Amino acid sequence: SRCPTAMTPPVTTRLMKHAAKVAAGTALLLLPSLAALAQRSDLLLKDWRPKAQLVAKRTAILKPKFPVIDIHNHLRDLEKTEEYLAEMDKAGVWKCVSLDARSAGDFYKEHIRVSHSVARERFVLFFRPDFSKIDEPDFGRREAERLEEAVRLGCRGLKIAKSLGLSVKDKSGKLVPVDDPRLDPIWAKCGELGIPVMIHVSDPKAFFTPLDRFNERWDALHLRPNWLFYGDQFPSKEELLEQRNRVIARHPETIFIGAHVGNLPEELHQVAKWLDVYPNFYVDIDARMGELGRQPYTARRFMIQYQDRILFGSDTPPNAEAYRVYYRFLETDDEYFDPNPAHPYQGRWKVYGLYLPDEVLEKIYNGNALKIFAEFRGVQ
Repeated sequence: SRCPTAMTPPVTTRLMKHAAKVAAGTALLLLPSLAALAQRSDLLLKDWRPKAQLVAKRTAILKPKFPVIDIHNHLRDLEKTEEYLAEMDKAGVWKCVSLDARSAGDFYKEHIRVSHSVARERFVLFFRPDFSKIDEPDFGRREAERLEEAVRLGCRGLKIAKSLGLSVKDKSGKLVPVDDPRLDPIWAKCGELGIPVMIHVSDPKAFFTPLDRFNERWDALHLRPNWLFYGDQFPSKEELLEQRNRVIARHPETIFIGAHVGNLPEELHQVAKWLDVYPNFYVDIDARMGELGRQPYTARRFMIQYQDRILFGSDTPPNAEAYRVYYRFLETDDEYFDPNPAHPYQGRWKVYGLYLPDEVLEKIYNGNALKIFAEFRGVQ
């Protein structure tokens, strides 16, 4: 016999219809979430700007505890000199060092004229040598004479850019190393005059590593590929720093200021060794808040231990808000804040304040710079 036709019980039918309605309603509710999910899938890392949910103390430091000497700045736009001075006044900056008094084209003369006409006692200029004629006989002696002339006109230091060792070449096409003996007369002249050398050699460690998914500064290097120095065409970071250190050792009567915490803030223990070995070596902190602020315990110990050898610098054309980020970093114990307003492209991480003691702050803000400037012996 045949089986009777299967019938769906009325109760089951009602349940199925109810379930269908619930599913449809749920789908409608989920549509915004699904749309958001689709949008998230299109988000690129470069556009990711997460907002921290941490509620942390925010201390506003409008003026520093002590007058500031900014030992590392670039005031190359001479038309803005009065604007720079106004920002310095707002931020409690006493003096600002411009590292752009270039030898090439006698630009240093115009820089001195403009700066002195606006505020002679507020701007300090460092002479930047021209290496384009390094192959000419007696180059070092002649450039040292130009330095002496610049000092006679008002310059009070020498600036060496990172191009030395990385891009400056002689006529044969070879890179000119930092410790090239042709430059010895220039270093010696600085010691004779009693003026410091602000020396920028190499760059962050990440700039000397492959531009791959492991590079912690990938986003900055992607936007500025000329900052990448990885490859056989460049010396290694270690070699560049060794070249610099040989110059420091060869000229013990000359004061050298290693820009950007000696350009090794990722390894403060090594910077400490250099400071121990070379009594004529100092460092500034400009544009390295990101590196120091992610290791606040180590950085604080380092800055207290070497408080007589560290100088304040910003590497950012005078801007009150940028200076105030530095003050917050040095003076407070604020946690997890963004260093990039003080200087862009400093990594994606946040920093922590060092709350340095007042006696340390005063030395870093101005005392150590005044000590170095006091070595000035002038032109005979």
